[in-house]
Amino acid sequence: MNQRAAHAGTLSTTAFATLLLIAFMMGANHVAARVAFEHGVDVVTAVAFRSTVTAVVVGLLLLHQRVPLNLQRRHRWALPGIGVLIAVQSLCLYSAVARLPVALALLAFNTYPLWTALWARVVYGHRAERRVLMAMPAMLLGLALALDVLGAASGLGAAGQWRQIGTGVAFALAAAATFGLALVLTQHEAGGVDGRVRTATTMALVAVLALAASGLQGGLHLPNAAAGWAGLGALTLLYGTAFTIMFTVLPRLGVVGNSAIMNVEPIFALVLAWAVLGQSIAAVQVLGGLIVVATVVWLGLRRRAQA
Repeated sequence: MNQRAAHAGTLSTTAFATLLLIAFMMGANHVAARVAFEHGVDVVTAVAFRSTVTAVVVGLLLLHQRVPLNLQRRHRWALPGIGVLIAVQSLCLYSAVARLPVALALLAFNTYPLWTALWARVVYGHRAERRVLMAMPAMLLGLALALDVLGAASGLGAAGQWRQIGTGVAFALAAAATFGLALVLTQHEAGGVDGRVRTATTMALVAVLALAASGLQGGLHLPNAAAGWAGLGALTLLYGTAFTIMFTVLPRLGVVGNSAIMNVEPIFALVLAWAVLGQSIAAVQVLGGLIVVATVVWLGLRRRAQA
């Protein structure tokens, strides 16, 4: 392992704490979203608020830092495509959060490394790395346990369980699939673009699409109670703050924004959803969740070690 790889595999205490803070805020953002959904807010409104505020903040940071665009022709079509995919991913993930226990929605979404490998194979003909193939059975087993696919923990049976969770799981997997494709396109078609520019353009496009979608459905669906306003404000503040930290702090710490440590987000969401929403899942589902999270973290750490 070269010196750079060794440095990349070692996190300072500050970097580690920052990554955990981001994971906590991302998990809390989804719990806050569920509170907002239970008090009159719809998915499109939540994405519109979250993305608009974040896009404005990130755009102002770009101007302050005087970051040049330097876009090539292929970047001009790739970035809008990536933005559309992230918009779809955001809508699907929040739709899953609205229908499933928050932690389960995030666990199903955390299968995105498998989708990334699949899209790389389909679109660019790249064979999946050996460690991804090794991780696939463990991740799928963990997800099956977490979702209680046979309905044993819930006592509903397989048919009853899927009637209850099927739509939410479909949205979560759709979010994972679109996010995986966005990652593949980013790597192959927009890898040369400054990460800050990619972030700003993506957030801006998601905001525009969400606001347009809200207009088509008759306008924003605002909260009907104080708790809903608290949830909407919290999800916007948490997401925007986490995104801004990733945008400004992590590069200075020498840590990539998709570090494996941040994949503990579902664990934070599980605890917060229990404390705030009263959501709980069976012990076997917790075990399944831990398997999924551990597998994703293992994949990320191996990727960093070989960078």
